[in-house]
Amino acid sequence: MSSRPAPQIGFSFEYMMWIFTRLSGLAMFLLSFIGFAGAFWLGARMYLTNNSFVDIGALARWTFFPNPNHVVNTNIPDVAVGWANAWWQIMQITILFLGTTHGMNGLRVVIEDYIDRSWLRTLLRGLIFLLWIFVMLFGIYVIQAS
Repeated sequence: MSSRPAPQIGFSFEYMMWIFTRLSGLAMFLLSFIGFAGAFWLGARMYLTNNSFVDIGALARWTFFPNPNHVVNTNIPDVAVGWANAWWQIMQITILFLGTTHGMNGLRVVIEDYIDRSWLRTLLRGLIFLLWIFVMLFGIYVIQAS
């Protein structure tokens, strides 16, 4: 195992992905805070005040996967009305894009660190790219279909 040198400043792919990883991590925190605020604004605050305990799973489903099929078995009322607009779908697609790209880039970096054979590294990069495409298309389909 050998360590790779730090990416050089400039417009190389490695440097751009290094910057993207830092910025996407911050953006995901920001979007999660916006999601929590939106969840409370759309009615989660009523759900939390009516019970003596906080159902973190229901609140997380309400915040990050706001479609009626994910929260139908919770006590959270009328989710379809609040998220039936383009704003929340764009938020979900943005979180999906940032999270998927962030994670796949991390997987790519691990492969770069531990795989020495160039043909295997190229094959695994291609598989990661195909997995990224599949996750993005499937995720967008689920967001648009619900």
